[in-house]
Amino acid sequence: MDDTTHHIAAPVDSPPTTPAAAGFAMPAEWEPHAGCLMVWPTRRELWGSRFDDACRDYALVAGAIADAEPVVMVCPPGASADVRDHCGSAVTAVELPVDDSWARDSGPIFVTRPDGQVAVVSFRFNAWGERWHPYADDDALARRVADVLGLRVFESSLVLEGGSFLVDGEGTLLTTEQCLLDPNRNAGLTRREIEAQLRDFLGVRTIVWIPYGHCLDVGPAGTDGHIDGVAQYVAPGQVLLELPGSPDSPDFARSRENLAALERSFDARGRQLDVAVLDPGPDPHVSYANHYLANGRVVVPLSGTANDDRALGQLAELYQGYDVVGVPGDVLAHGGGGPHCITQQIPTGVALP
Repeated sequence: MDDTTHHIAAPVDSPPTTPAAAGFAMPAEWEPHAGCLMVWPTRRELWGSRFDDACRDYALVAGAIADAEPVVMVCPPGASADVRDHCGSAVTAVELPVDDSWARDSGPIFVTRPDGQVAVVSFRFNAWGERWHPYADDDALARRVADVLGLRVFESSLVLEGGSFLVDGEGTLLTTEQCLLDPNRNAGLTRREIEAQLRDFLGVRTIVWIPYGHCLDVGPAGTDGHIDGVAQYVAPGQVLLELPGSPDSPDFARSRENLAALERSFDARGRQLDVAVLDPGPDPHVSYANHYLANGRVVVPLSGTANDDRALGQLAELYQGYDVVGVPGDVLAHGGGGPHCITQQIPTGVALP
């Protein structure tokens, strides 16, 4: 008789494969930052004759942010000296292969856990629906930055740019149908399947859809309707929306559809959204909503028109206790964005290079 004892190994639990399952969620932009991530202008065919102007204005944005929090500027190998020449010692250059210069869209999305851990979500990036080539290095950027920072990476199969959504850090995400439902991003996925990925990888529970992004957010330099061209989450339960006052504005009717969608929406905590509206004036080129919330500072693009002072004043009323500063917005808008598009907040708990 064989009296050998046979031991059956206990099953080993696999580590969670999504941030939500591991207890992570994306914090709101107004929560404290360790710093800000940017990417130096690279794609000359995008900027054309305004490439040098783009470098100048990226440096001005970086300088405005560096007064409030550290700035890490990713740049192509060999470009650190150019970054230092433009930005000075207040900005730290990190050389990595990149194709373009929109940190919000191709860079990492940072998620946090109540115990203080920070991780990176790497969504797929296809250059805004295959608009620009090559983009393989931008698609790899989130993982490469995570390696530099020593952070865990969660990989998602969803094509998603950071400028296409906003979160309140309390379970609510805002986005546009125009962008996320465009088949050039995730052909074959239903709205419900997209929502499932957003919940799993950003730790949100409630998703609020508005119809449109900015009217000019199409064409070669467009993003097919990113929400950060028309709106920003100001505080829990409160959203800023651009609402042109003139019927001649190409965004007049679209913005009212957006307003109606927001006003009938409730967030993850059951609050009906409070919507503050801002009239951008007759020139739709520069989006005041496309501003970045640094530690104690709001960095706002300016159009160079008479509307700037009014917009800055209204934003100062909304952001009580913040220093509201303007930066040139025309060249950034020429490239397809603004300060929010070229930045990505890094939450506290990350050791910067």
